[in-house]
Amino acid sequence: MKLLLLAAALLLPLAAHAEPSRLDRIRAEKKVRVCVWPDYYGISYRNPKTLKLSGIDVDMAEALGKDLGVAVEFVDSSFARLIADLSEERCDVAMFAIGINPQRQEKLRFTQPHLASDIYAITSRGNRRIRTWDDIDQPGSVVAVAKGTLHEPVMRQRLRAAELLVVDTPHAREQEVESGRADVFMTDFPFSRRMLETTDWARLVKPTATYHVTPYAYAMKPGDDAWHARMERFVADVKRDGRLLAAARRHKLDPIVVGD
Repeated sequence: MKLLLLAAALLLPLAAHAEPSRLDRIRAEKKVRVCVWPDYYGISYRNPKTLKLSGIDVDMAEALGKDLGVAVEFVDSSFARLIADLSEERCDVAMFAIGINPQRQEKLRFTQPHLASDIYAITSRGNRRIRTWDDIDQPGSVVAVAKGTLHEPVMRQRLRAAELLVVDTPHAREQEVESGRADVFMTDFPFSRRMLETTDWARLVKPTATYHVTPYAYAMKPGDDAWHARMERFVADVKRDGRLLAAARRHKLDPIVVGD
């Protein structure tokens, strides 16, 4: 009996100093911090004139806050800063359609996917080299990708003849193509819509068959099973009750929604 009491006494300090769940902290502070990339059209886009955020994952973040009964604080991030922002706890969850790939899975924990997109190419209307998808991976072609995006490792693996140009930002890849220094840049369904709807120089090049479909989800720092389970429940809830599909339709993304 004395040994049992001694063991219990030794465990009490450990229990007292156990790390609280992120979910407990969110509820205590009445605030959830959500990382977004504010240049992701249809996903988490900040209008440069109004400075207002809009997109499917902005709607979903607000729905999450409502479900938790807390305020939402949006934190600007990017694909290049994503892992650091979560690891260093500048936000509780990243909600900007994070593509699930092996490199990110080593550092992050994901929910079930809510969207999935193939890869698309954007070229200029005046480009004579690129007419179809088969023209891209040819000698002399220059293919731009943004550093830190899922397109970087995919195109490193897939390209055989074309030159890969890795630039620091998504805006830089647009500049490379518009200027003619690159023939195409690789992107996804939501961002391709932005280029077609907001520029007069961009032309879409679609793959002739499925090229590389990537599931998109929400990402968190590894560990904290309670917080991960709550996010999983949230994604399941918005799929089941129709909130995800309704938001996708508002932002013209219903073709890439992943259902149950």
